[in-house]
Amino acid sequence: METSFFNSDLFSYLVLPLLIFLARICDVSLGTMRIIFVSKGKKNIAPILGFFEVFIWIIAVSKIMQNLDNYVNYVAYAAGFATGNFLGIIIEEKLAMGVQMIRVFTNEKGMELVKKLNTSGFGATSVEAHGAKEKVYMVYTIVHRNELDQVLNLIKSFNPKAFFTIEDVKAVNEGIFHPRQRATLLPFSNILREWRKGK
Repeated sequence: METSFFNSDLFSYLVLPLLIFLARICDVSLGTMRIIFVSKGKKNIAPILGFFEVFIWIIAVSKIMQNLDNYVNYVAYAAGFATGNFLGIIIEEKLAMGVQMIRVFTNEKGMELVKKLNTSGFGATSVEAHGAKEKVYMVYTIVHRNELDQVLNLIKSFNPKAFFTIEDVKAVNEGIFHPRQRATLLPFSNILREWRKGK
């Protein structure tokens, strides 16, 4: 009975493609996480994620190689890759790891924006500069990525026409920061805990 099921059309054209699809989602999502941790310099976590990423990938590819005449598996493999990329982006956005630097160029009083940010608990520094037409103020602030929207709202409420840029920062030392908020993705709590230890 068991042997006949694995040789049946139901298994070949539904169950096996579904398993390949799910495996591909997992390995691509792990790949996304691995790239994130590599970019953040977390050398202790990236190899572990890489191991499971490749392990799952080998299993998926081996099943396809064993069933080369089953084109449904090809579609499942490609669909899993596409879905895994989409899911990986969502995971990365939810985790919101790392810090970012916001550089604001404004013709308003730079120190007023600094005070506004400081009052809200964000560190900021103002530098006087000269633009193409007039004197401007460059305000620098470095924040946790999950606080980015909050800071941008403060900047836009201060000056809706303010020009600003946002850059990723690999590492910071000291500074004024809010306490980190807990991540909402429970399956990745252990990864986050290790990442925080390395900060």
